[in-house]
Amino acid sequence: MQTTWASKARPYLELARVDHWFKNIFVLPGMVAAFLLEPGTRGGSLVLPAALGLLSTCLIASSNYVLNEILDARTDRFHPSKKRRPMVAGTLSVRLALAEWLGLAAAGFALGSAISAGFLVSLAALWIMALVYNVPPLRSKEVAYLDVLSEAINNPIRLLLGWYAVGAVGFPPSSFLFSYWLIGAYLMTAKRLAEFRGISDRQAAERYRSSFRHYTEPLLSAAMLTYAAGFMFFFGVLMVKYHIEYVLAFPLFLIYLAYYTHLSYLPDSVAQNPEKLYRDRTLMAMTVILAAAVWALTYMKLPRLASWLGVETVAW
Repeated sequence: MQTTWASKARPYLELARVDHWFKNIFVLPGMVAAFLLEPGTRGGSLVLPAALGLLSTCLIASSNYVLNEILDARTDRFHPSKKRRPMVAGTLSVRLALAEWLGLAAAGFALGSAISAGFLVSLAALWIMALVYNVPPLRSKEVAYLDVLSEAINNPIRLLLGWYAVGAVGFPPSSFLFSYWLIGAYLMTAKRLAEFRGISDRQAAERYRSSFRHYTEPLLSAAMLTYAAGFMFFFGVLMVKYHIEYVLAFPLFLIYLAYYTHLSYLPDSVAQNPEKLYRDRTLMAMTVILAAAVWALTYMKLPRLASWLGVETVAW
């Protein structure tokens, strides 16, 4: 009997996409930025609030995934891999799935309320954006370009979640938020391109996602270039103002973006499933190298570099 109960519960657990929690790693840079830019966050231990912040973010993300599964069941049947999802097959109760959606949200908000008002508001924004993205008549995921931009806005929201999770009280630099939004748009467009190339039947692609009616490979490639350029611009503004030493990591950022663009053109690319990016060893090695370089540069002071570039930075 226990085995039977577990077998019935497992598909509902799959709706929550716990394996996608990896994406919430985008919360961590917000925590690091708060530590560097807000002196008040350096006083006490950050382990407990950081852990609570990550867990509550993951619960809200899972709530959003459940809603996505419910509302996308009608169109996912046209996708080569998503058509095998339990909701598409009609084997799950929609009422139980809706209860799971609300239950996960309630648990996430309950944990988030113990952190701070700023964190709770950011958590609500993450949940509301899922409504904008998935629920008719808005359902922004069906509108070309707006689908990417509305999904990518979860990136700066995650940055705010990390920022407020560790006790920051101000507001992060707008250049940081814009760069975070645009790198998210670049990643989401790479996913769209990989999906577009992976569905050979154009009619099936358009039924799966109506925004595909307006996309072509050249248009998606141009959008990726635009978002990548926007990210580099705003991140450059952030570096010039706060820590010019990060300029030395620019070549690594360029190589990283070039390699990710390459991934989006490969058959069955991991770019279609960002939660599985860890399977690409080259990408993971580049991620570690880039993170190590940024971490090392964080503690470097090279005044001659700022003088040579003719800029003045704000001291941390």
